Amino acid sequence: MQEQAEINLNKNATYIVKDGVLIVVDSPPEGYGKQVITWQSGKPSHYELNYTNKI
Repeated sequence: MQEQAEINLNKNATYIVKDGVLIVVDSPPEGYGKQVITWQSGKPSHYELNYTNKI
């Protein structure tokens, strides 16, 4: 049995699906940023969030 998840297409976001679970990746709190997702054995294992502020 396959489950379904709904996402809001009006919201800018990055999503990860791991083992059938939908995970919303945190966005940079302000300024400019990047999200790095690390994979291990064909699955996402963790992510890193970096951001900078323009002065």
